[in-house]
Amino acid sequence: MQEFFNNVSRYPRYFVTITLGIFFFLFEQLKPLFKKPITAIALIGLIIGTLAFLILTLQAMLGINPI
Repeated sequence: MQEFFNNVSRYPRYFVTITLGIFFFLFEQLKPLFKKPITAIALIGLIIGTLAFLILTLQAMLGINPI
């Protein structure tokens, strides 16, 4: 039974490692776009727009009323 819990305890570390790896990869791919002001502004606008869309969609789906 102890071996089972040791094995299950590895999954959160695996999840965090995979998630951080994906974010680091995406950041490295997007880093050259931040060197030019026009693409940096467009990229920041895209990120903010995506986050706003995600937040508003989740609020509507979960029935959370904004304050």
